[in-house]
Amino acid sequence: MENDNVRSTEEACEAAVRELGDALERAGIVLPSLGLDAVTLTAGPPRAPLVDLGRCLAGTARQLTAALLAVPAVPVDHTAGPVDAKQGNEGGRG
Repeated sequence: MENDNVRSTEEACEAAVRELGDALERAGIVLPSLGLDAVTLTAGPPRAPLVDLGRCLAGTARQLTAALLAVPAVPVDHTAGPVDAKQGNEGGRG
């Protein structure tokens, strides 16, 4: 059962990375190293793997900044649990 939870968490994180990559590509931005962080991926529960945004050229960083500034700001709750990529809601918090 715990192994199923680990697998679903990993799959949700992989889906989030794919969705982010697709959204960035639509904005004309490519982060070549975008993926799951290998260290936290192998660490396992209770922590979900971190998304590694990787490195990029300064021009790509400027494109990303411009794309983010073009949309209205959304308040972020840094104390919330991980977002469930399939449900679009906060997961892991009672």
